[in-house]
Amino acid sequence: MQDRPNCYNCKHFYITWDQSFPYGCRAMEFKTKLLPCVEVEQASGHPCLKFVSKPKPVLK
Repeated sequence: MQDRPNCYNCKHFYITWDQSFPYGCRAMEFKTKLLPCVEVEQASGHPCLKFVSKPKPVLK
């Protein structure tokens, strides 16, 4: 099985203010108790296909 993407490195991932559902995915429009990549893999049996790496910061 492939390694799952890390939500913390995805541009669609965000932290919510909802204590019951602290993590969210903008691409799939849902909030969850677990990391979205875990929820997606549990529901579909496949790693997240919406993962997009955050751009690297440019140091000046």
